[in-house]
Amino acid sequence: MRHNPLRELLNAGQPSLGTHLHISYPGIVELVGHSGMFDYVEFLGEYAPYDLYALENLGRAVDLFPHMTAMMKIEQEPRMYLAIRALGSGIQNVLFADPRTAADVEACVKAVRAEAPASGGLHGVGMRRDVGYVLECGTPAFVKALDDAVVAVMIEKAAAVDNLDALLSVKGLDMVQFGPADYAMSIGLAGQWSHPKVQEAERHVIETALRKGIAPRAEIASPGDAQRYLDLGVKHFCIGWDVSILFNWFKEAGQAMRDILGRAGDSGRTSAAYGER
Repeated sequence: MRHNPLRELLNAGQPSLGTHLHISYPGIVELVGHSGMFDYVEFLGEYAPYDLYALENLGRAVDLFPHMTAMMKIEQEPRMYLAIRALGSGIQNVLFADPRTAADVEACVKAVRAEAPASGGLHGVGMRRDVGYVLECGTPAFVKALDDAVVAVMIEKAAAVDNLDALLSVKGLDMVQFGPADYAMSIGLAGQWSHPKVQEAERHVIETALRKGIAPRAEIASPGDAQRYLDLGVKHFCIGWDVSILFNWFKEAGQAMRDILGRAGDSGRTSAAYGER
């Protein structure tokens, strides 16, 4: 079974750095790996189109780089099916969206951990890519790999923040990520990610996680955004989104060329929203 670099960093108390991908083309994963700069790629399965073959090919691309692992962000349903298929494809860590109660978080943890006495999960044996199909099927190494999988959850709904202490008390939870966009919408402040109530909730999530020994992670668009989180004690980051990077380049380079050519550009109806992000 493959070692899990993100788990190793967490266990050692070291910082970690990932980047977000919507694009399931494995060549993008290889570019991230060749940079040598990132500990993991996070495939945004909650948003992006994909099939099960794409997940396996993402896992194969990650395997080219011993220093790197992968995470998949999955939607609230069907949590268990998607977690099993992600892990079975060789994507070693899972970020679960939209938990609202401690029972939701317990379901997330159980979807990842093995159905073994010491693990307490519901994840069964499978002839999938993570075990070499037939090589480590149902072995102690398989159980350990599932124990080593990093279980992360989004704290992004009003109910989750209201019940935060209970959610973060669930055994087996490793990492939390505050979601300002969903939280703002859930309290009637859609689009107001920087509203004081949203920032107050984010600080509360980070401080509570640190107090409970759970790693808070921050999503940022650029290195300049990191300092305020570092000041709060955060040392785990996921930076950049491939689609945003592409959009910003198309916008800036296209505008520069239109200026050279003397042609007015279409400002685009979404440019303001992406600029704020």
